[in-house]
Amino acid sequence: MLLKSQVKYIQSLGHKKFRDAEGVFVAEGPKIVNELLRVNGISATDIFATGEWIKLNPELAGALSSEHLHKIEAFQLEKISGLTTPNEVLGVFNKPIFAEPLVKNRISLLLDDIQDPGNLGTIVRIADWFGIDSIFCSEHCADAFNPKVVQSSMGSIVRVNVQTRDLISFLNSNASIAVYATALEGENLFKMKPLIEAFIIIGNESKGINADLIAISRNRITIPRKGRAESLNAAVAAGIVLSRLAG
Repeated sequence: MLLKSQVKYIQSLGHKKFRDAEGVFVAEGPKIVNELLRVNGISATDIFATGEWIKLNPELAGALSSEHLHKIEAFQLEKISGLTTPNEVLGVFNKPIFAEPLVKNRISLLLDDIQDPGNLGTIVRIADWFGIDSIFCSEHCADAFNPKVVQSSMGSIVRVNVQTRDLISFLNSNASIAVYATALEGENLFKMKPLIEAFIIIGNESKGINADLIAISRNRITIPRKGRAESLNAAVAAGIVLSRLAG
């Protein structure tokens, strides 16, 4: 049974102000929902699932109380899903609570105005793969718990501490840590050795890195271009850079 109030509530969570007010986020599909249900410290406030999901996941379903697990029909899932093709289950989860991020003796990513949620989520997933603990986003980045970010991160959003900062003030307050800005012209990435401690800045999809951030970055790095493409996708660039420098 799906109540009108539940439909309205789930739909409201498509907006940042309501997610922030409730302290929750939405995830969809068996792969990501099942993973999140198995993560220690992450709790679901509501799981809306079809009979098929419940049948295929008896252990996960059995661990949920009737207060938190709502059996619904596929057509009802369509009413609350943000996906083009809804898939068996939708979960509302409490946002993770992280400790204050550490920046010493580790690599951290700084994202300057990454506005595409899919890009941001993919970068979070890439960071998780390479063991990056923290990502610091400028104030004009997409919201880390936008449903498209959550889906693209494939569960990594609860393992990587994504924070919003005034990046210039943040760098000035951590001036002892070397800053590496990705740019079209700079040191050849493939001639560099892995880093132990650094801030690596990835810029906006179309505009690159803000000039004020470039100005305070002592190191500029580039992925050598062999073809004629104007630029690389931000997430692709992040993956290539981390594969070399976070090794």
